[in-house]
Amino acid sequence: MAKPLSELLEKVSPEVQAQATAKAAEILTEMTLAELRQSKNVKQEDLAKALNVSQPNVAKQENNNSDVYLSTLRSYLKALGGELEVVARFPDGSAVIINQYDNHAQ
Repeated sequence: MAKPLSELLEKVSPEVQAQATAKAAEILTEMTLAELRQSKNVKQEDLAKALNVSQPNVAKQENNNSDVYLSTLRSYLKALGGELEVVARFPDGSAVIINQYDNHAQ
């Protein structure tokens, strides 16, 4: 007979639970553009209309694994209701938001 999840979790150490929670959060915060669009239930065609580009252009942006203009990425994310934030992370654990590319910083 199946056991409730809560009963199974009681047997897992807090450290393991914390690691699992952290890994789940990491997975949920790392997505490709296509995965992000799909998570927002937006079709390529609808996004293309919002961006005033063709659907193949949206597909090209989503499949482009090389350099992309920040302005293009910013527009894509804005059309999904988000915003772009450029963050530099360093080995010592520090992070700095780079505001040079933020339209509102100027």
